[in-house]
Amino acid sequence: MSSDSPRSDERARQMREKAEQLELAASRSADADERQRLMDEVLRIRQELEDLHGPESATMDPM
Repeated sequence: MSSDSPRSDERARQMREKAEQLELAASRSADADERQRLMDEVLRIRQELEDLHGPESATMDPM
């Protein structure tokens, strides 16, 4: 992961967690429009992570 600081790493971790929470909520939603809205937000967050921290940062927590 190419980040500049521990603050950046923490922000990336928070964004990954938020994306995971939204994806879980989407999978549990009975409303198709709500599922799509949530998944659109997940994709937006993951794209932002990739743009800021590189492709590997969008889906996994570094060890």
